[in-house]
Amino acid sequence: MKKAFLMLAILMLVMSVPFINLAAAPKALTFGYITPGPDTWYKCDVDGFVWAAKMLGIKTVVLNSNYDVQKEVSNIDSLITQGVDGMAVFSFNQQGAITAAQKCKEAGIPLVTVDNCGQALAGKKDIVAAVDFDWKAMGRNYAEYMAKKYPGKKVALITGMLEHLPVQMVVGSMKERMKELGKNEIVAVRDGKYDPSVAVNQAQDLVQSGTKFDILWIMNEDMAAAVIRYLKNQNLGSKYVVIAQNGSPVGLPLVKNGDLNYTISSSPGWEGMVSLLTLNQYVKHDSKVINQQIMLPVISVTKQNVMDKTKVVPWDCDTVWIQLTKQYFPKLGAYLPAPNKAPKP
Repeated sequence: MKKAFLMLAILMLVMSVPFINLAAAPKALTFGYITPGPDTWYKCDVDGFVWAAKMLGIKTVVLNSNYDVQKEVSNIDSLITQGVDGMAVFSFNQQGAITAAQKCKEAGIPLVTVDNCGQALAGKKDIVAAVDFDWKAMGRNYAEYMAKKYPGKKVALITGMLEHLPVQMVVGSMKERMKELGKNEIVAVRDGKYDPSVAVNQAQDLVQSGTKFDILWIMNEDMAAAVIRYLKNQNLGSKYVVIAQNGSPVGLPLVKNGDLNYTISSSPGWEGMVSLLTLNQYVKHDSKVINQQIMLPVISVTKQNVMDKTKVVPWDCDTVWIQLTKQYFPKLGAYLPAPNKAPKP
């Protein structure tokens, strides 16, 4: 009798305890990121992706292709074998993102391409999104700035690699818009190969050849810094207006002191954050949209606004990215904490 009473008491005690949900906790997501190489631009993009993942409790696996096509394919296969829940690919070659799109589609893994100029989209491969800078809009922006500030002035260009698609896009749209406006003329286009020493050689040749130009547009600020030093050494610093692109830590001091007249802010770190958030939105089924083209805004930088982080978007992890994401991409920004609640990178 006592035993029966004891069993009844235990049963009543168990029934009085609030129901405990014993269902398994949601599986932690793991996203893979394939980076093309060790350069600062690529490292910052990775840092933005990983920092955003940290905010959302997402694990990351980062693989570096070191500019090796076969290594890149191997990295794609490795992430698929590891069973990641989503993948981002920043490829250094035109075929890389298309290969990733095909392999990810077969494996059922959502893919975001980074800084690929929409080539995977053009290849009719289903991906979640291509996250890019709007190179064509940048080209138009430069043409409009020069037409407004320096009408009638002649322009020489020192580009990155001429075969590189972003170079073709920014230069092509600049030429087209310049022709429409009819205020400026491009008198020379030289390949700087993204190499400061090559850029200096090209600038020296332009000067010594007697080519008449007033504005020197240079594809990035590492090259621009080297060319500015050369011009100063030749006592030509005040003869030419120098314009560049990136809004990088190298370029900003030059904007502050007036050596660099104008640039456009392009933060690879913020691009990495937006890529992570776009992938997360799809994987969590908050969006079913595929084949999106997401462009980061074109933000002009001059001496007047160079101290404003919302205009000169930092390359290194910064809580201003959260503010900007909420401003420009509110649906993605909704996943992020308030800037003062963000974890340290």
